Amino acid sequence: MTFELPAPSQVMEIALDDGARIRARRHGNPDGTRILLTHGNGFAADAYFPYWRHFLDRYDLVVFDFRNHGQNTPVEPSNHHYAQLSNDLERVVQEVRSRLGAKKTAGIFHSMSARTAMKHAIEIGWRWDALVLFDPPNVPPPGHPAYAAMETFENKLVEFARNRRRKFASVDELAEEYRRSRATRNWVVGEHELMARSVLRKNGDGYMLVCAPENEAAIYAQALTLNLWPNAKEFGGPVKLIGADPTAKGAPATAPTNQALGIEGGYDYCFVAGTGHLLQVEQPEECFRLTMEFLARHGLG
Repeated sequence: MTFELPAPSQVMEIALDDGARIRARRHGNPDGTRILLTHGNGFAADAYFPYWRHFLDRYDLVVFDFRNHGQNTPVEPSNHHYAQLSNDLERVVQEVRSRLGAKKTAGIFHSMSARTAMKHAIEIGWRWDALVLFDPPNVPPPGHPAYAAMETFENKLVEFARNRRRKFASVDELAEEYRRSRATRNWVVGEHELMARSVLRKNGDGYMLVCAPENEAAIYAQALTLNLWPNAKEFGGPVKLIGADPTAKGAPATAPTNQALGIEGGYDYCFVAGTGHLLQVEQPEECFRLTMEFLARHGLG
């Protein structure tokens, strides 16, 4: 099975404060409630199509990649850190509103982008009618029962990313790596090829990762320094926290950590049974159902 993405109805080139650019794509129903949707560290928004395709009939969907990811041209210096990503998100939100008009808007974010959205909402401002956060890599304060596991998890990811292969002879070569990996074997059929297409760019006779391994590693390293463990009431509106399954064998450290934050922080929290960190491409229909249930409850269905 091969996923074929629809052509966007509109493409917006958004200039950032350091000269980098983000290519935002508009899909779906222009008369619907707006959704802004993006991806996790090292990935790309197009690869979440098995999930976001379900919004196309009723929502005005704006899909975009963060700097040095996906359809964007990588920049030097990369300025690849959470403070910059939060500023970039503010620019995207304001530019989309300026170009398309103000309307009710929900944000849907995964992993790195979910943590960015949290930082943005707490430190810059609440710009949403609702936020949906999928398995953000939240790190509790030192001394918390979940801290040591997250510290180990993030440090392992730093080393893994630093040693990641960056060049491939073909898209299929990376897709096959995804198929063989224990961490990605539960993706839906067709996702391994779609993800490979989405995270690679042409480079001579072959392909190269859009997100350089050193940029990916930097984000993992910064996760331990953000001091971001907010209560739900600190946000300016409704937030849904959806985690990976903390009861699953081999669950990522993010799963029990988000469960802890959900309970301690008073969040509208749930997890998707049987999923790992990439839950939106493991069980896209269930993730969509949970998203819709939350949006409908807040008048955005």
